Amino acid sequence: MTTLQSGPAYPALGLHPAAGSNPSRAETRERLSKATYDLLVIGGGILGISTAWHAAQSGLRVALVDAGDFAGATSSASSKLLHGGLRYLQTGAVKLVAENHFERRAVSRQVAPHLANPLTFYLPVYKGGPHGAAKLGAGVFAYSALSAFGDGVGHLLSPAKAAQDVPELRTDNLKAVAVYGDDQMNDARMALMTVRAAVEAGAAVLNHAEVTGLRFTKGRVTGAELKDRMSGDEFGVNARLVLNATGPWVDHLRKMENPDAAPSIRLSKGAHLVLKRTAPWKAALATPIDKYRITFALPWEDMLLLGTTDEEFEGDPADVRVTESDTAQILDEAAFSIRDQQLSRDLITYSFAGLRVLPGGPGDTSKAKRETVVTEGAGGMLSVAGGKWTTFRHIGRTIMKKLESLPGHPLGDDYEPISSLPKKLPLPGIANPRAVAHRLLVDGPAPGPRMAADTAKHLATHYGSLSFDIARLANENPELAERVHPDAPEIWAQVVYARDNEWAETADDVLRRRTTLTIRGLATDEVRGKVEDLLGKKA
Repeated sequence: MTTLQSGPAYPALGLHPAAGSNPSRAETRERLSKATYDLLVIGGGILGISTAWHAAQSGLRVALVDAGDFAGATSSASSKLLHGGLRYLQTGAVKLVAENHFERRAVSRQVAPHLANPLTFYLPVYKGGPHGAAKLGAGVFAYSALSAFGDGVGHLLSPAKAAQDVPELRTDNLKAVAVYGDDQMNDARMALMTVRAAVEAGAAVLNHAEVTGLRFTKGRVTGAELKDRMSGDEFGVNARLVLNATGPWVDHLRKMENPDAAPSIRLSKGAHLVLKRTAPWKAALATPIDKYRITFALPWEDMLLLGTTDEEFEGDPADVRVTESDTAQILDEAAFSIRDQQLSRDLITYSFAGLRVLPGGPGDTSKAKRETVVTEGAGGMLSVAGGKWTTFRHIGRTIMKKLESLPGHPLGDDYEPISSLPKKLPLPGIANPRAVAHRLLVDGPAPGPRMAADTAKHLATHYGSLSFDIARLANENPELAERVHPDAPEIWAQVVYARDNEWAETADDVLRRRTTLTIRGLATDEVRGKVEDLLGKKA
């Protein structure tokens, strides 16, 4: 492998932006500060991103800002699933499950088939477990029926067959295995593609831009004061309407609007572990822990993802992290259905925790509904919190309908009602990932070695047809065709692409959310230093 360096041997490495690269931060700040926007969305998690996308599609002049990176908190700390919510059937929420399935199928089939993939789930039934085989067999059949059997028919499987597909499955006292289908994604990549869709529809976006105060006109919120965390520059944005989509920080911003605002949410921490796999897995495990909770073991990004926990969280959302207690709980619960050798702590490459935003109120967080709450403050600022990744498009449309219903209809003359827009607009890069991977292999960098098969597959399933822009960078500069780390499929062209086309400003932006190097445990000091060097070379 060629060693990248910043010295004279590579004078041009990464200096030239990819075609169609994003405007500079200074240009974006100037654009934001000079215009009056119809809608300012504060918060670049998936709810804010989805709303900005739908609002821009509807003809609004939209600005989107976040104090950190896009999907930098909860939205990149999920269980990576697009799912109907099997556990909701227990509470009789049949309509909710059907709606979730509709959204899941729309995203994985029409909106982002390049970013989502079907995943078979095995639900093991052990002797003495919280549910019997007959009940779970009927449950997965009903679950698949609510999805119009689009993922096959939920059924029961023999323990022997399940053990062939999941070699690390514990078979002691295993009576049967229930089978159903859902979908999986890389949440950070899905969020970034949605940001890109919003920008292509006309939105102005800026990450690492912290709101330091709100602007008021005659008692109404009409914008925000911001500080660029990368440069220290202070500026402001004017808007006819402001949406607070700051997730766990939603009440913090509500208090900027009204210091007497009562708390509207509570938080639940969900922790996950990422481990190296000791054997190939052809299915995921969803193991019942009790009558309400399930622990997942998911083959994801060539690794194994374990989780999640569910406990009430109090304190600063910025301080959320995986504790030793979380790690022990996740491994102990995984051991219900997974053999010990796969659960060695030596296999852990990464851990992460996120905060679910739940409606305020009493009760066990694990039993709380994942509802979306939209409120209007004393100064007219709308706040949105909660919901599920699976229904991110539906939530964006719901918020737009809420805006349409506001007195005085503050959306402007060019607004096109959300109901009149196509319901399944695709995200950028939509393509058949297998066809993209094939073309990358056939049309790989020349002269020189062809693109590696794992790199081609990785690009195709994380960028879709936009992979060809990355391949073009690698063609033009052979050093960018080299792997970032020998044990990961990523190449250096992705770092340049992230810098110039995906708003990456820091090493963590690249290593944690635009590539998989951090979750693989490969974000070494050497790699981080080279990424920072490339980020500093933006033309």
